[in-house]
Amino acid sequence: MSFDIPEKPQWCPGCGNFPILLALKQALQELGKKPSETVIVSGVGCGSKIPHYIRTYGYEGIHGRPLPLAEGIKLANPNLLVIAIAGDGDGLSEGTQHFVHSARRNHDVNYFIQDNQLYALTTGQVSPTSMKGMKTKTTPQGNTVEPIKQIPMMLLLGASFVASTFAGDIPHMKEVMKKAILHKGFSFVNIYQPCVTWNSLNTYDWWRERTYKLEDAHHDVTDWQKAFEKAMEPYESNFTKFPIGVFYQVEKPSLYESKEWARTHPPVNVEKQDISGVLKEFM
Repeated sequence: MSFDIPEKPQWCPGCGNFPILLALKQALQELGKKPSETVIVSGVGCGSKIPHYIRTYGYEGIHGRPLPLAEGIKLANPNLLVIAIAGDGDGLSEGTQHFVHSARRNHDVNYFIQDNQLYALTTGQVSPTSMKGMKTKTTPQGNTVEPIKQIPMMLLLGASFVASTFAGDIPHMKEVMKKAILHKGFSFVNIYQPCVTWNSLNTYDWWRERTYKLEDAHHDVTDWQKAFEKAMEPYESNFTKFPIGVFYQVEKPSLYESKEWARTHPPVNVEKQDISGVLKEFM
């Protein structure tokens, strides 16, 4: 079943969001997911428009708050596939507190961070993942703060699935997304994404020269210590080595599965109605 819609995305030509959207559609289609059983939740940002450009249920919430929305939807109806999407500013600044607690509680939702190292929608301000020394509209003399270490943080918080990928490699991105979607529990994927308009440093070529695949390095995804060492490589190599792929994956009960009331009470049941006419009118 196609996840395409007639509306064309309103992004800059060459934006990393285009391959992210394509990889997401391909992952859902190859996994046999249905639009009626999939919900994509976002906050505010360029990539947060993805729910508008894919044939699934969607909810665009407020800045930094896609995760609580996603968790509420999943708790209400655990039969749904729920994916939360956020930018590095949206997810790692305003949304940091949710990012932290979702991981440790192991909510059965997927969290994809579109990491382009700045606030792109508001025309290029410094973000939590901007590298030290990076010049932006808000740091014209160069960023004086070290970037947040989101992948090591996820491992320290006990996330049950931690991965990264690169928007310039659609086949790899698709496969990482598929693994995240199939995982039971909190799945975190950091997507390194060039912003062709406002970020002249972290370009497609810049990332291609520095990324390498963990699967090619025969990385053991069950080894937490090795996963943490790999997650620290960008910072210890002065940003010359960026592993992509699955760092760590472990099976443990999700928050929903660990609650007695959740196991003994059925999810919310909504009477099924034919809304194809509404979809045709607005999509």
